Amino acid sequence: MNLPDDMLAIEISAPGGPEVLKPVRLPMPRPAGGEVLVRVAAAGVNAPDLGQRRGTYNPPPNASPLPGLEVAGVIAALGEGVAGFTPGERVVALTNGGGYAEYVSVPAGQVLPAPAGWSLIDAAALPETFFTIMQTLVMRAGLEPGMSVLIHGAAGGLGSAAIQIVKLLGARPIAVVSSDEKARYCCGLGAAKVIIHTREDVLARTLELTGGRGADRILHMTGGESLVRDIDASARGGHIVLVASLTGEVSPIGAGKLVMKQLTLSGSTLRPQDAATKTAIAVRLRRDIWPALEDGRIIPPRVMTFPFVDAAAAHAQLERRETYGKLVLVTAFGATVAETVSARQSD
Repeated sequence: MNLPDDMLAIEISAPGGPEVLKPVRLPMPRPAGGEVLVRVAAAGVNAPDLGQRRGTYNPPPNASPLPGLEVAGVIAALGEGVAGFTPGERVVALTNGGGYAEYVSVPAGQVLPAPAGWSLIDAAALPETFFTIMQTLVMRAGLEPGMSVLIHGAAGGLGSAAIQIVKLLGARPIAVVSSDEKARYCCGLGAAKVIIHTREDVLARTLELTGGRGADRILHMTGGESLVRDIDASARGGHIVLVASLTGEVSPIGAGKLVMKQLTLSGSTLRPQDAATKTAIAVRLRRDIWPALEDGRIIPPRVMTFPFVDAAAAHAQLERRETYGKLVLVTAFGATVAETVSARQSD
């Protein structure tokens, strides 16, 4: 594949609102040893991207300063020592940054084949959320069949992934959402029950739906007083996984309840994890989750697309509370691929 000398990318011109995202021309990245170069068809938009844009979630050392943590596209080139991939192959990748670009270099261990039957646009919604849920809820919190799992933000990207992974692995997902529309969406993904927190008492309903024992695992995203409530909503021996603290509020936790209920409270962010950890997550995903993507047991989330150069509009949309599912930026290459697929399907 003949590679250009430069590429279109989206950079953060200064910390601030969506308007600080600017299209620029940058030199082409080159894959180092152990890396692959991906020609990006689509890039997922996620909450960590918003934090980086605002200046509250800086890239780890040696990572690209560009936003973007997940992409789908095709292999453009292979770095020295990389085996198991072929130029032109459809892939998805968890990046260490740099996903908002027409090309991105990624450690080979963080690259997976795009699921058969999925468009590259839909596949771009997978890596960041599926890696996060596999790492935190499955590998760290020890999700097991038969457990009840309370999922906050269930209609968002992480929540949508959690519902489907929890159900696939034989546990019982209970979704927490803010509206009837989001409740219907979560039921379509496989939620066993839904709690609408704007008109229902989450603690009371959780206890009711679990026969009074509480949830075995809880996916938590807000912090503040709601974390205190989730401690009360946990089963004895439960595990609360914090993947974000969106309110930024202090949580007045009573240590005695953690002790008496024998609870585990763990926090995690994905981007700073080392390459070996991310590779181990990818191995588990390919073994335990990828077959379900290809045979229909896991379905694509609701995806809202934006032209690549309209990254600012995508960020503004994600910041609106009514948004659910996933937001994806589509490059000019991705739009061409989508049009080609559509033309073939209509023949």
